[in-house]
Amino acid sequence: MPTAFRRRPLVLVIAALCAAPCLAAETPATEEQSLAAVTVTGNAEYAPSTEKTGLYTTRKSASATGLSLSLRETPQTVSVVTRTQMDDFRLTSVNDVLAATSGVTVEKVETDRTYYTARGFDITNFQTDGIGQPFAHGNVNGDIDTAIYDRVDAVYGANGLISATGFPSATINFIRKRPTADFAASAGLTAGSWDKYRLDGDVSGKLIDSGHVRGRLVVARQEADSYLDRYGHDKSVFYGVVEADLGESTLLTVGHNQQRNKAQSPLWGALPMLYSNGQPTNYDRSTSTSTDWAYWNTTTKSSFAELSHQFNEDWSAKAVLTRTDYTHESTLMYVYGTPSQSTGLGLYSYPSQYAMDNRQTQADLAATGKFALFGRKHELTFGANWSKSVLDDVSYYGRGIGTALPALENWTGNYAMPAFDASTDGSHFTYRQQSAYAAARINLSDELKLITGARATKAESEGTAYGVNRQSEASDLTPYAGLIYDLTRHLSLYGSTTEIFTPQYQTDATGNALQPVEGRSHEVGLKGEFFDKKLNASLALFKSEQRNLAESAGYIGAKAYYKGLDAKSKGFQIDLSGQLTPRLQASLGYTQISIHDDAGQDVRSYAPRRLLRASTTYRVPGVEQLKVGANLSWQSDTYRDTSYGEIRQSAYTLVNLMARYDIDQQWSVSANLNNVSDEKYIASLYWDQAYYAAPRNASVALNWKY
Repeated sequence: MPTAFRRRPLVLVIAALCAAPCLAAETPATEEQSLAAVTVTGNAEYAPSTEKTGLYTTRKSASATGLSLSLRETPQTVSVVTRTQMDDFRLTSVNDVLAATSGVTVEKVETDRTYYTARGFDITNFQTDGIGQPFAHGNVNGDIDTAIYDRVDAVYGANGLISATGFPSATINFIRKRPTADFAASAGLTAGSWDKYRLDGDVSGKLIDSGHVRGRLVVARQEADSYLDRYGHDKSVFYGVVEADLGESTLLTVGHNQQRNKAQSPLWGALPMLYSNGQPTNYDRSTSTSTDWAYWNTTTKSSFAELSHQFNEDWSAKAVLTRTDYTHESTLMYVYGTPSQSTGLGLYSYPSQYAMDNRQTQADLAATGKFALFGRKHELTFGANWSKSVLDDVSYYGRGIGTALPALENWTGNYAMPAFDASTDGSHFTYRQQSAYAAARINLSDELKLITGARATKAESEGTAYGVNRQSEASDLTPYAGLIYDLTRHLSLYGSTTEIFTPQYQTDATGNALQPVEGRSHEVGLKGEFFDKKLNASLALFKSEQRNLAESAGYIGAKAYYKGLDAKSKGFQIDLSGQLTPRLQASLGYTQISIHDDAGQDVRSYAPRRLLRASTTYRVPGVEQLKVGANLSWQSDTYRDTSYGEIRQSAYTLVNLMARYDIDQQWSVSANLNNVSDEKYIASLYWDQAYYAAPRNASVALNWKY
């Protein structure tokens, strides 16, 4: 039972990078679509907005170092999914967006719970505008909507400067939309397969005549049934943000967003993938183990306040206070066991009710500026942050656990809802973290730049979770160093190394808590920016290692004990995004990895060793109102060994298509077709149980903008 809510590609890319300067000279640049003036805010390190640029890339990002740098100046791989790409391919959920990034694997273990991996390791670092999000178990419960975001950055490898705790996988940074000085508005109505209906609204502009106070309001509402039997999902999104100029140099920003999800008959756990004789099952894609009374409701509320001040041309400071409350309640049916191939029998019930409340408060203070040394100007950022997270949850277990169930082929979800008073268990624990950090970009010469810094972090937790002591405490200094050498004005060589750590509460056979997980990442590569910084490209060779991750090693009596697992990942990643021609936008990513333990054995076999992602849109000549596009995702085969045998998912390819026609300057109509070939595949092998992803589906939308 799951815990309670718990070498040819190289040659080609090098040739493309080296040829790009010539293409840049030959290909005429196009004017970007006009963008309403965006106020420079205390969050300007994440500006400029990608809205209305039409680009599949960004000019600046601070997601890797805290310094506002171009992707070429950043000594780590950074992939970006912009607002334009989200709109073109209707990427309305975080799962959709991360499935379109160059190197992230979306592990959809259930309908309403998802894990993520990159470079073979779990992703546990999620941020909004550079401030951590409260994913208590390193996963996402519910369907996080993307309506409020301008873009999503993925920084690959460890990220010792921005988030000292976590794994050497990736950090995902969601960049919010901000108010515009000029009035702008948009709305959209979408209808799709399985009675999916969605309404979007977005309005922004000045709130007083002087323009010193500006605001933005974003709302979304979606209702949908599913290809899965009995499953349905509704969600509503609200985001409001106001900026006020308190003076010529001081800006106050306050905002609030909330999202409510309601899932009817969701999966808790999934389908058995093997029969008791070791042969693979092969259920219909619509098969679900859920009952008709099951539900899973979540609510996220987050409020933030930012105060920024520009001291002079070189120096600024910003203070951010964030409060997030995450609650969820559910009544669910988990089905366990291994069925017989001849009868389908051998499955049993495990009904449960669950409620959780996670309250997180965060404060961050930072200063950024320039200083002169040895006749050159350099950049510096430093600051400190503090966070506290309190989690309370309770499980009420239902009567009749272990009741035999019919074969899933005959399962209709008709199971009498029991009283949930068989037993009770739960958690109460508190997590605290304090950090101080500094990073500098030193201009050693016109061509050579050094980025170096460190973060000192203390992390501690106390309390219990389902009878297990969650006591842990660890402190560490995580260094960061990167070099960038400009070969030309378009091309740079780079290298970087950084570390990361995570405290652990699990105990070994002697009863002592395991030492923290330690992660390291090393990366070298080649980066380029072309066509007036409208196209970014990179090639990275990387090596990451994770040491001492807790792995179950057995029991002493009824108490589990753990041992530390070491793993090493190495490979290469290719990333390209932006404008290839005045009519063509594209995003391309290819990642190839190997991952082994210290004995040289393959580990984490559910993570694909090769991953290809590509998206492109094209404005049709002669029919200027028409844009067409395609999205392709391919991954190599994956497998998981179990006590009954091996579960294997063969390599597969998914293709999605889009088209949009601009009726006039305000109105447009669009259509999207997903999984064109109707590929049947398992959504994830992260767990022994799994389910099948969505078959071919389509949507159409009517869009308006002002």
